[in-house]
Amino acid sequence: MDTFENNHTPLTETSTPDFSTEATQTTTSSDENVNFQTRINLAPLLQSVNEIKAELSSVIVGQQKMIDQLLVAVLSNGHVLLEGVPGVAKTITAKLLSKTLALDFSRIQFTPDLMPSDIIGTSVFDLSKSEFQFKKGPVFSNFILIDEINRAPAKTQAALFEVMEERQITVDGQAYKMDAPFLVIATQNPIEQEGTYRLPEAQLDRFLFKISIDYPKLEEEISILQKENALQDRNKLENIRQILSKVEIGNYQSLVKQIMIESHLVEYIAKIVMNTRENAFLYLGASPRASIAILNAAKGFAALRGRDFVTPEDIKDAAVPVLQHRVMVTPEREMEGITSTEIIRQIIDTVEIPR
Repeated sequence: MDTFENNHTPLTETSTPDFSTEATQTTTSSDENVNFQTRINLAPLLQSVNEIKAELSSVIVGQQKMIDQLLVAVLSNGHVLLEGVPGVAKTITAKLLSKTLALDFSRIQFTPDLMPSDIIGTSVFDLSKSEFQFKKGPVFSNFILIDEINRAPAKTQAALFEVMEERQITVDGQAYKMDAPFLVIATQNPIEQEGTYRLPEAQLDRFLFKISIDYPKLEEEISILQKENALQDRNKLENIRQILSKVEIGNYQSLVKQIMIESHLVEYIAKIVMNTRENAFLYLGASPRASIAILNAAKGFAALRGRDFVTPEDIKDAAVPVLQHRVMVTPEREMEGITSTEIIRQIIDTVEIPR
């Protein structure tokens, strides 16, 4: 594919900052090797992450990139949209992840006849007290799996706006706070359009990541069949261990927020997002919420790699899943088969990496 044209003024070269600080590195007297010493103790977090990966890998074959992104979402306290054709383990992956976390779990199957009250709850008249009592819906949980989110109509999807952004539900003028942590993982099929309702931009913008799941490779498909054959009548989820508690998840989320990021990398994030608003191939660019999402996700990737500071690679890895569902391709380019993911990657390649 040809490279995308950029008719805008090229970015100016940023000054080269000094990375060397006493807090981040020390040089030994015996040789010239540089040993990085973390200011934040990430050892317990890394051990928990490795244990979760081991539990997921006992059932899920491959998909390491998806698993890393899901773990970053948990550490960054963000919601995830899983997109893929039927049968690529979207739902089973979400259920597996929920079993490794000691959280209240709730699954909501979205259907065309689902009403907002079926999700958030409704007020019921209590005859004994002669007053209305609010009966909480399934969204009052810690880990919410919404299966086939685009199967429900717009009014039902809109019921998630407040709870996903503000972590609360308002009914009859009364606000009900959600217990932390609160994570929504939604699945959808990108191919089938009959009987589906496209998610509005305001809904998509509330997801930290959109993760696209591809078909497995041949070797992975063989491994899937071998594992399924070995299971026989056993339930593939029954031996999954709980790794993290509510308190530990909250502590790790607070730890991730403390990860350092240099000012020139903050500017790097801003330039990437600004380019989505100026790109001729996009008629809707990313909002400041996207910039914040990249910042938080980059810290999550850094923590996952055992570092207490963000690098440009962390930002690059965060940019595509954060931005690909927040921008809209112009109709002309969409007809040519150009996707938002391709344009975002081109933008990332265009913006100069700080040194």
